[in-house]
Amino acid sequence: MRRGKSTESALCGMMTALAVVILCLGGLIPAATFCCPVLASLVLLPVMQRWGRGDAVLVWAASAILGLLLGPDKEAAALYAALGYYPAIRAGLDRKRPALRWALKLLLFNGATIALYALLIFVLGLNALVEEYRATGTALLIATLALGNVVFVIYDFLLKRLERVLAARKRRTE
Repeated sequence: MRRGKSTESALCGMMTALAVVILCLGGLIPAATFCCPVLASLVLLPVMQRWGRGDAVLVWAASAILGLLLGPDKEAAALYAALGYYPAIRAGLDRKRPALRWALKLLLFNGATIALYALLIFVLGLNALVEEYRATGTALLIATLALGNVVFVIYDFLLKRLERVLAARKRRTE
């Protein structure tokens, strides 16, 4: 059976819908604000394996916009919009020298995270975040960002392994 554009469109549409549903779960489960964007970004992997980075970026863009519009947890949707494309660009960063690779990855993570929260607080004026951060204190915010870096490194390693599993599975089915 020949698979063409209709199969590509159907898979991309289903993956977009799945990512939006996962982002919406972030509003139902209070602790899922940081977990749901990571899980939603994993839906890019099958699209990237099958049709490439361009389609994966389109799925991310569509699901980020829909997540921001429809998702009850705007912080989770904003995190996905700021960092959800990472699985699609990770392969390009992995072609760099190891020291430069990790410097770029951590710069991307920290820059996107700090820019996102600056946007949420100073431009959009989310008062709940301002009060939450005022109550936690500077030391806890720095510790949270440091822990976020650790989780990001673990996420990167897990993405690499998951991509290998998907590639091996694809080779077996062909």
